[in-house]
Amino acid sequence: MALDSMQEIFDKIQAGRKPFWQVVRDTDVEERQVTAEASFEKMHATWRAMVESVDTYRADRRSVSGLVGGDAQRMWDYAAEQETLCGPYLQEVIATALCVAESNACMHRIVAAPTAGACGVLPAVLVPLYRRGTVDEEAIVRALYVAAGIGAVVGYRASISGASGGCQAEVGTAAAMAAGALVDLRGGGPEQIGHAVAMALKNLMGLVCDPVAGLVEVPCVKRNVIGAVNAVSAADMALAGIESRVPVDQVIDCMGDVGRRLPVELRETALGGLAATPFGQSVKAKREERRSQEQEL
Repeated sequence: MALDSMQEIFDKIQAGRKPFWQVVRDTDVEERQVTAEASFEKMHATWRAMVESVDTYRADRRSVSGLVGGDAQRMWDYAAEQETLCGPYLQEVIATALCVAESNACMHRIVAAPTAGACGVLPAVLVPLYRRGTVDEEAIVRALYVAAGIGAVVGYRASISGASGGCQAEVGTAAAMAAGALVDLRGGGPEQIGHAVAMALKNLMGLVCDPVAGLVEVPCVKRNVIGAVNAVSAADMALAGIESRVPVDQVIDCMGDVGRRLPVELRETALGGLAATPFGQSVKAKREERRSQEQEL
C-alpha cells in the first residue's frame, strides 16, 4: 500500500476532510483498481477470518515441538475461577492473544497482521470488544483500515520482518497497529492515533527476534500477549491526552535504524538470545535428532 508516512495520511485527512480509515481505503481502491465496495468486502473477509481463528481454537492442539498449546484455555479457566489482577477486558485480551498465536504455532489458519508471528495482537484487542457488543462489525472494519495504514507506513519506512528488524518489527508493529485501531474505535482523532502508534513502538523498541530452535513458538506466543497489552496501554494514554514527545514518523524511522543495527544473531536466526540458552539448544538438538530419525525411515 503506497503510504509513505503518517504525516502523509494526516495531510490527506486535512485536505480531503476524510477520516483516517477512508484515506487508507481510498489508497487501497486506487492501488488495486477495485471499487470501494470490493475493498470493504475484502476487509470484512479479513475480520471474519480473525474471528474464526479464535472460534476454532482447540486446547488439545500442540505445536511441532510440543512446547506450545493449551495456554489460552488455562487463562480462561483461571479467569473463571477467580478475579484476575488485570480485570475482565485485559484477561480476554491475554487469552485471545495466546489463542491465536498458539493456533499459528499449531499450523492452524490465522491472519498475518502484519506477520504470522505477530498474528495474535490485533484480534486480541478487537475480538473481546466485538464479543461484548461494545463495537459493531462496521466499526471494526473501519478500525482495521486504520491498522492497515499504520502497518503500511511502518513497512515502508522501517520493517515488519523479524529477519531484518527483530521482533520489534513484528510484535512492535502489530502493537502499533492495534493501538491505532483502538484509538479509532474510541473516537480518537488522527493526532491521538499517531501518539498511540509512537508510544506502542517506543515501548518495544529493540525487542530481539530469538525463536527457540527456529520455530515460531517460544517466546513468540507470549510476546503476542505483551504486544496486545502494550497496545491497550498506549491507546488509553493517547486517549487521555498523553503525547509522544518524539513525532511518530521519527519513531518509526528510529525503529528501522535500531533493527538494522541489531546483530544478526538477534534477527530470527535462532543463534542468540533465548535460542542460545541451554534450554533452547536442547530443544534444537532434539528437533535435529527427530529429523535425522525420520530421514532414516
